[in-house]
Amino acid sequence: MNKPLFSKHETYHPPNGYIQLTVNGQYAVACQWAAPAIRELLTNSTLHDWAAAQKDHEPMHGRGINYGVMLPAGFENEASTAVVVRRNRHGGFLGPVTGEYFRSPTRAPLELSNSLRLTSAGVNTPEVVAYALYPVLMNFVRCDVVTRRLPDGGDLPEMWAKADSSGRANLLAGVASLLKSLVRAGAKHADLNLKNIYIAGHGSSLTAYLLDVDRVTFPECDNIAKLNFNRLARSARKWRTRWGLDFDEKTIKRLATLSLEMN
Repeated sequence: MNKPLFSKHETYHPPNGYIQLTVNGQYAVACQWAAPAIRELLTNSTLHDWAAAQKDHEPMHGRGINYGVMLPAGFENEASTAVVVRRNRHGGFLGPVTGEYFRSPTRAPLELSNSLRLTSAGVNTPEVVAYALYPVLMNFVRCDVVTRRLPDGGDLPEMWAKADSSGRANLLAGVASLLKSLVRAGAKHADLNLKNIYIAGHGSSLTAYLLDVDRVTFPECDNIAKLNFNRLARSARKWRTRWGLDFDEKTIKRLATLSLEMN
């Protein structure tokens, strides 16, 4: 018999609008509108395996392969929703060893709660539709996370590399707006790098989204703007020295002016 994913001392109450599911020994939390579909999918496979098996899936490479698919759920009957299904994997030095195995309940509940808090505070970030935990051994699980797919675009390095001078000015303005929204939310991102900023849209109407929000904390301090900016600036310099991205010191200074003013 599998050990419960949450002990009696770790009772978990999903946020408003989400419900818990237990299907064949697998534990999930899903938006109310997506819960029936998630429950049905889990009766046959993991969410990641289901996505991989879809005829029209779109592979997305990150830590492993994620899949862009249509989830058969929505706010209307027979509606479907564009989502990304991600199998969580460890990074860093121990990533090849620990792989996709995490101690329950993983960081998925934190990703969900952070996403909701950031969104309510005006920070653009993907909506978490559902996550599912699959018991493996003792208190270790695998974890899939389903997020609403963002509009067409790309990460900041990709968009920066192909933008002209006018496009780059718009990108800096969008990133600065995102950084300011983090300050208003009181949010510090411990891994704020260029790859964790996604750009959607074009021209002056583009929108910058924050990714990997499980790395966000909400410390009570008055230097969040500086901490976030310094972390992003280090990432920009790393991209310039290691991969030749044309993000020079003048550009970093311009971003500082845009993002730190009035904060």
